[in-house]
Amino acid sequence: MLDIQNVHKSFGKNEILKGVNLTVDKGDVVVILGPSGSGKTTLLRCINFLERADQGTAKFGELTVDLHSASKKEVLDVRKRSAFVFQNYNLFNNKTAIENVAEGLIVGRKIPKVEAYKIAREALDKVGLSEKYDSYPSQLSGGQQQRVGIARAVALNPDVILFDEPTSALDPELVGEVLEVMKEIAREGTTMIVVTHEMQFAKDVAKKVIFMDGGNIVEEGTPHEIFVTPKEERTRRFLRRVLPGEYDFQI
Repeated sequence: MLDIQNVHKSFGKNEILKGVNLTVDKGDVVVILGPSGSGKTTLLRCINFLERADQGTAKFGELTVDLHSASKKEVLDVRKRSAFVFQNYNLFNNKTAIENVAEGLIVGRKIPKVEAYKIAREALDKVGLSEKYDSYPSQLSGGQQQRVGIARAVALNPDVILFDEPTSALDPELVGEVLEVMKEIAREGTTMIVVTHEMQFAKDVAKKVIFMDGGNIVEEGTPHEIFVTPKEERTRRFLRRVLPGEYDFQI
């Protein structure tokens, strides 16, 4: 459903992505792990044209685009097929929860306001915020704000949702509520690419786990292959560091 090929991206002399390839099938949950600076977030942003890649292609079903030279229309076509959930929520502070969710439907998709608000209510219900339609971001906890962000993505009914470390800005006690919403969306068959440091989520939900380092995909496989029988020493070092005491590989 989504095929990313040979993605390169540099910022000045700093090469962030070094020819990354990624294939995602419909209904897959792909989790991308790796240390800070490995290129995980940049890859997501290039897929959604929040950054322009220096080189590479993306195929969304029958639509193929050049990630460097795509036209404005092609960028809009990609964004109609994808949605992005940000680390820091990216909500409009002067709009209520339902207005935040409906905005993209009305402005981006040209859906009539009445229908957009109906879709927005259903999306907020799905993430457990049926009591918060009229609340402003300042009246919501971080977890609730992120759930509004997820509702905004779900409401667009995209082919794929891109999650950029969706729990990294949350207090630890609020992480669980966001992960539960993400698990429920995954159970419904939503195609997801998730950059995260939440290892248990990757173990429980991912169909494919990718480990990135230094702008490359070092290793990819099922959760069992990555967490139990990783082939690469770099993967094993990462797991020992992020999950101390759990791993003593003798491979």
